Amino acid sequence: MAEGWGRRGPWDMMPEGMRRFGLPEQFKRFVDEWETSWLRVEQFREGDSLVVRAELAGIDPEKDVDVTVQDGTLTIKAERRESSENRGKGGYRSEFRYGSFARTLDLPRGARGEDVKASYHDGVLEVRVPVAPESGPGPTKVNVSRD
Repeated sequence: MAEGWGRRGPWDMMPEGMRRFGLPEQFKRFVDEWETSWLRVEQFREGDSLVVRAELAGIDPEKDVDVTVQDGTLTIKAERRESSENRGKGGYRSEFRYGSFARTLDLPRGARGEDVKASYHDGVLEVRVPVAPESGPGPTKVNVSRD
């Protein structure tokens, strides 16, 4: 095991390695910001609906969540505000992530954005997007000829 890895993780070592290989320090800041603003989701089809669930514990869904459908995409934005009531206590430590979180997902063909429903229960936002069954002919086989 490399010296120092017991106290720090490999990502903590990254800025030094990035400088050694000529990668800019701004890259690490970009990755850190991207990682903390990423909203984890799961999505699956259930009958005639696309179901998207987002992990959003500790937020007020009426104030802090924005769900929009536009141009074939579903966007979920949320903000978790940090409570300052614990800051004055000795030994304060928090590994919670605060700030803005967002995720944009492409919707399948036939998604009906005007009929989207969203609900929040036990820290999970669930968005249901009705999807019309695919109509029309299936794929067309195209023959390839030699010139």
